[in-house]
Amino acid sequence: MLEASPVLDRRSFLTLLPPALRRTPKLEETVVWGQGTGGYHSYRIPALLATAKGTLLAFAEARKNSRSDAGDIDLVLKRSEDNGRTWSEQVVIADMGTDTIGNPCPVEDRKTGTIWLPLTRNPGNLTEREIEKDSARGTRTVWMMSSADDGKTWTKPADITSTTKDPGWGWYATGPGNGIQTASGRLVIPCDHRRFKGQVRHSHIIYSDDSGQTWKLGGSAQSDTNECAVVELSDGSLLLNMRSYHGRNRRALARSIDGGMTWVDAGLQYALIEPVCQASLIRYDKRYLVFSNPASTKRERMTIRLSEDDGNTWFRVRVLHQGPSAYSSLATLRGGDIGCLYEAGQKDAYETITFARFTLSWLTTSST
Repeated sequence: MLEASPVLDRRSFLTLLPPALRRTPKLEETVVWGQGTGGYHSYRIPALLATAKGTLLAFAEARKNSRSDAGDIDLVLKRSEDNGRTWSEQVVIADMGTDTIGNPCPVEDRKTGTIWLPLTRNPGNLTEREIEKDSARGTRTVWMMSSADDGKTWTKPADITSTTKDPGWGWYATGPGNGIQTASGRLVIPCDHRRFKGQVRHSHIIYSDDSGQTWKLGGSAQSDTNECAVVELSDGSLLLNMRSYHGRNRRALARSIDGGMTWVDAGLQYALIEPVCQASLIRYDKRYLVFSNPASTKRERMTIRLSEDDGNTWFRVRVLHQGPSAYSSLATLRGGDIGCLYEAGQKDAYETITFARFTLSWLTTSST
């Protein structure tokens, strides 16, 4: 006689799940920056890094006089040593007078522990449109800062434009969001640019093979792509997930099998609706990818997605904020929680930069 298969009770079943999925579903949120505080008109363009020591570093553009992308803009930082429950006072880490400073995209080198922070600079009285047209008054330049003490102090910005920008490019942005370090040790920063000739947009990467001492220009993805996020897939290839101008409100993809030196067009991912906006993508341990963006045709519904097949499909979807929302940056926190630093508000998307901390089990308990 065949024996009946044993029925697992809830406690036995939970022991078969990964530890992160056994935790009680939980979501907590804290406003890190609010409009009109700290001596600035508003804050935009969040970037989040969880350091090897477990510290969280939150970066943002502090816009002095208006919410405009042009003008007097500084780069500010807040640190958290308790997984985002409390945050330090704001520190201005880059201020070049009335110039525009921004597009933070930090990455930490595993070998040295140094945190590298690329950013961009242009005269504050130049608009994006003027820079795109090769304004005789100035252009976008690329800079690099670093910290060797877990983000407490920073070097002065160093100009790396000559090795990371093609002379035929006008507009340029690093990130924003976060860079990665591949299994080989290469540091990779997702970027984008626009050529003077034809004003064609492309995503691209810059990289370092010497722990950040020197930075070089990598390959560019297909046209009509813009702000992007990069992740290393399980087979060692790189994936760019890109803001798209193909007119279909879907994210564009590109793949590289040579560390980002060349990219192959992987089309649009129709599951990832977007309003033409920045998004964030990270690897969560060896099994999952996590993605965040305003999942709509306008900037609203900040949504978190989970994939267990290298981003081919997204089997869990949860809305983090139903209302207006825009840019975001994800990180894996100490203890296995996930953090999302994102722009959100009630009347418009730029009222706050808010930090959300949630368990993986919160993300997997239901779909929206």
